[in-house]
Amino acid sequence: MTAWAPIRSFDLITCVHGLHYVGDKLGMLARAASWLTDTGQLVGDLDLSSIRLADGRPAGRRLTTRLHAAGFSNNHRRHHISCTGRRDVDLPYTYLGADDHVGANYTGQPAVHSFYRDDER
Repeated sequence: MTAWAPIRSFDLITCVHGLHYVGDKLGMLARAASWLTDTGQLVGDLDLSSIRLADGRPAGRRLTTRLHAAGFSNNHRRHHISCTGRRDVDLPYTYLGADDHVGANYTGQPAVHSFYRDDER
């Protein structure tokens, strides 16, 4: 999915528990949002605590604020993220890599932590 370039737009894109295994989660969200129609919906499961800064700390509220400013809604308790309508998302983070040995997440399944540099700090 990180290299796929669709030739059309979509009314609905879902990702149920798939983002847990993606390295560049923020990049994947940005790409998927650009594939929507003007009224299309992107809905997925995402544990924001798996998005980490370079020093290993969770990206936290600053990331949540930036996602909201970019047009995403999230339900932290249910680990859901969504957006409506095509958008070009440019979050101020640089993907540094991932760790696939972090163990289980809230689902009980192994997951991946994604590491980013905050380009505005």
